[in-house]
Amino acid sequence: MAIESQHADAGLLSLAVSRFRRRRFFVFGVGALLFLLGILGVVTWPQAFWLLVFALGGAFVPLAEDSRETRARAEIERAAPAGRFIEGLISGLPDAVIVLDRGGNVVAWNAAAHRIAPSLVSGTALSLALRSADLIAAVRRVSSSNKPERIEFNERVPVDTWWETHIVPITLADPSGARREYIVLTLHDLAPLRRVEEMRTNFVANVSHELRTPLASLFGFIETLQGPARDDTAARERFLGIMKEQAMRMRRLIDDLLSLSRAELAANVQPDQIVDVVSLVRQVIDGLRPLAEDRNVEIRIDAQVAQLNVKGDHDELIRVFENLVENALKYGASGKRVDVTIARQSDGMAGIVVRDYGPGIAREHLPRLTERFYRVDVLESRAQGGTGLGLALVKHIMNRHRGRLVIESEPGQGAAFTVELPYAQTDSPA
Repeated sequence: MAIESQHADAGLLSLAVSRFRRRRFFVFGVGALLFLLGILGVVTWPQAFWLLVFALGGAFVPLAEDSRETRARAEIERAAPAGRFIEGLISGLPDAVIVLDRGGNVVAWNAAAHRIAPSLVSGTALSLALRSADLIAAVRRVSSSNKPERIEFNERVPVDTWWETHIVPITLADPSGARREYIVLTLHDLAPLRRVEEMRTNFVANVSHELRTPLASLFGFIETLQGPARDDTAARERFLGIMKEQAMRMRRLIDDLLSLSRAELAANVQPDQIVDVVSLVRQVIDGLRPLAEDRNVEIRIDAQVAQLNVKGDHDELIRVFENLVENALKYGASGKRVDVTIARQSDGMAGIVVRDYGPGIAREHLPRLTERFYRVDVLESRAQGGTGLGLALVKHIMNRHRGRLVIESEPGQGAAFTVELPYAQTDSPA
């Protein structure tokens, strides 16, 4: 630090000398003019003396300002290597890191911090980049108390985000050997955890709601059978039928929840069985023909290949096509027809399209159809025995199979659900 101060003083002296040399002609000219005015009697000699003093003051006063400017520049130049040194230390860290001096001014930051606060500028106050009053107050407390703190703060612009911030005072030696005090902020994004927590809360609430309705019906009918309808045979038979339907509804919900849980647990493990989707889809359609006959709907299958093998889990793919064909039979029954097309696509995928000719789906609902418990028409879905988990299960199974689910629909034009699966290279030609 002593060596740096000597360099700064030498720089200040050289700057003062150079600027005085630029002003000496002004000073000498003023002095000569005053001497001439004194000889001529225009001004008295005391007046000339004081005018000369004022001229000298005008020449040397800016040197004081130059002194402050030079010292400030020297301080910035001394801090610059330290900032670069710290940036090199924190550049590879995955979390956002911002380093401040004890005055709360920015010294260094890494790329992750720049993505969070693009307006970070070296030497400026942190409050210009992160406008959180809680964060700024915590930085001031750490600067004064020299004790680390942990806070959470959120920003609502441009999107709602939550950050966990650790604020730690440290002392480092810069490349010149001088020891400097800093405040280090590390920011960890809490938004994914918040979203997961929100999803968990919504999931529990939805499951509780879906189970509460059939359970309430069961308890009500049980109490009726134990009381007023104890000896009423007709009422007992009717109530038992309704109770069976409600119990089956709860069983379907539980089965879908278990299947969804298994699909999520195995999401990172791609199935390696070889499955012929042509025979699998025919099997699904044969199993659902009684439902189609009850609803007076014709199922047509157009297999453009005799066999089309894909890598997949047989039972999970059965669930996928059961859900899609059953939904088409239930919600598109007014169209009286369901078409199932199987073809090999040019992009290396097997494409299976399930199309109905029912009322269709409004465009604003399409992005949310694969959300858990999302329904376009809640009453219609419950009347059809739906759990609100069918398409969510299809989406998760497709993710595990590295496939895609594409939904296309227009109101009044029916809906088309396309399953795309990577086919195995062992499949036979058409």
